[in-house]
Amino acid sequence: MNNSFAAATASRTLKIVGIILILSFLIDFVLLLFPFKPTDKGWQINLATALVDRGIVPLVGLGMLFAGYWADSFDSEGFGGFDLRMPALVISSLLGLMFLLIFPLHLNNIRQASNQSIEQISKQAEQAETQLDSQLSQVKAQLGNEQIKAELEKQKTQVKAQFTELLKDEQKYKQALENPNLPAQQKELLKKFKANPEELDKFIAQQSNPEQLAEQQKRQIREKKEEAEKQAKDGAWKSGLRIGISSLLLSIGYIIIGWTGLRSMGVGQGTTRKVAAR
Repeated sequence: MNNSFAAATASRTLKIVGIILILSFLIDFVLLLFPFKPTDKGWQINLATALVDRGIVPLVGLGMLFAGYWADSFDSEGFGGFDLRMPALVISSLLGLMFLLIFPLHLNNIRQASNQSIEQISKQAEQAETQLDSQLSQVKAQLGNEQIKAELEKQKTQVKAQFTELLKDEQKYKQALENPNLPAQQKELLKKFKANPEELDKFIAQQSNPEQLAEQQKRQIREKKEEAEKQAKDGAWKSGLRIGISSLLLSIGYIIIGWTGLRSMGVGQGTTRKVAAR
């Protein structure tokens, strides 16, 4: 009697937990559909990701549900009430089909989203370079003014004097190198100027040359563009691989459970027998 009571309790507990897990996934599935935007690639990607991330929940629920029916075999009064095994196997088959469809659809959506992202990055970089060319033209036009040219030469002289004074004063030079707030790139420039004073003249000439400054900024724009494109490709590859493989594995698991379970319960066997009889 104790064994029968324990089996009944275990069976009921496993069935309840299994049903709750399956129903919770179905409720999540319905809620994830809203707001409903089936033509939006971003919505499709987010939906597929959320479903795959939750895909293990009903699988565990199915396992517990069937473990509950297995526990009924130890109870002489088991298998009472409505038999949930058939609906559970149908749900499993449908989930297997759903995750099987998610696999190619998600990979295609990720590919298209990655291409759109890369295209957007390229457009932004082109716009930045176009804007830079426009600014360069304006600067060149301004440099035609003698007053502006004189002011620029004055600024170059002042900058050179400041650097020369710093490099000659050993104490100030060491303090600058030891200053934690000074970027490492500027410290390297100071060392270069200290070793070769001619480098200071070259640096000032480069910094006051609008064409060289524009070319330097263009290189930075292109470097950022390449880095952003690489991040977009890597993110798409990782997402596609993770969700795609997980979806494929889930589909295999659900299909095996659903189809083999339905076959073992005799679904479809009647039709097969009729065909064989003919």
